Amino acid sequence: MASPPNLYALILAGGSGTRFWPLSRNARPKQLLALFDDETLIEKAVNRLDGLVPPERILVLTNEAQLEGIRAALPDLPTENIVAEPARRDTAPAIALAAGWIAARDPQATMIALPADQLVVKVEEFRQVLRAAAAAASAEQAPVTLGIRPDWPCPSYGYIERGARVETDDAGTGLAVHEVERFREKPSVETAGEYLKAGGFSWNAGIFIWTIPTLLRELSQHCSPLAAFVEALRDSKDFAATVTERFPALEKISIDFALMEKAGRILNLEAEIGWDDVGGWPSVAKYLECDEQGNARRGPLLAVDANDNIVFSTDGMPKVCLLGVGNLIVVQTPDALLVANRNDADQIKKLVDRLPPELL
Repeated sequence: MASPPNLYALILAGGSGTRFWPLSRNARPKQLLALFDDETLIEKAVNRLDGLVPPERILVLTNEAQLEGIRAALPDLPTENIVAEPARRDTAPAIALAAGWIAARDPQATMIALPADQLVVKVEEFRQVLRAAAAAASAEQAPVTLGIRPDWPCPSYGYIERGARVETDDAGTGLAVHEVERFREKPSVETAGEYLKAGGFSWNAGIFIWTIPTLLRELSQHCSPLAAFVEALRDSKDFAATVTERFPALEKISIDFALMEKAGRILNLEAEIGWDDVGGWPSVAKYLECDEQGNARRGPLLAVDANDNIVFSTDGMPKVCLLGVGNLIVVQTPDALLVANRNDADQIKKLVDRLPPELL
């Protein structure tokens, strides 16, 4: 199946991933970690676009602390396509920056915006979904968001409630396109269970597709400063200078609040692509080698009367030996060792906030 001729992609790669300390650091955030094999998450994100978006039409946005590491991880991308934002302004300004970069090259282009730090197991299915989403975004001139079919009542994700099916070009994939009824904030476990029983609800993957004219139209209606920023970049004679001058003054706001929750019409495709947002060490554990006692590991481990532990060691670290313990997270690197209760995986940031600078 052919890809749209004017398809561009933005990969958002500015996060810190503190829940993966001590493996993650300020200059080596989650997207630069090789958690599952020898390929980092940012490499996986770019490689998933192979055959869909050529390297010269992929823009990666990061920050100054991570710029060198991102460029080293992606030698096949043009250096100028990996850009550091001059300030942290959340996803809406970042997407506007990318839209201006794309509009200067092709004002009628279709744009995919996706995070750098997710895992997708079914890569070819993912490409097919993006092709169908790009076709729908172009045909309907409406923003499209990807939803993930939920397989358990997760309270940690936002949800998308789907409405009526839209008869549109599916780019030959046979995938259904639906109107978005509404976005739902992170629910309780009980409410998430009700969503699963009801059907018609998807996890919000934070992956968006729209044409540049559609995005400009919606920003003009709902967030005019961002629309003006896109137009300024599109018409600028000095792109870098315009970014440096205007980007730090933009409001710090997510694309969900700036646009997606306000837009009059949004479309949705639900995908089964083996997706995981890799939110912490328990997410990683699902993809590691696991013994009969439920101990997930990467690196040498001896476990006696120990169960349901997560052990992750960088190359060259000594063997971890566990005796009579359970539900632990053990992560060892050359300069730090983490031992935490598995149930406290989301609280690792509390520890990071108290670390000395040399361990950040």
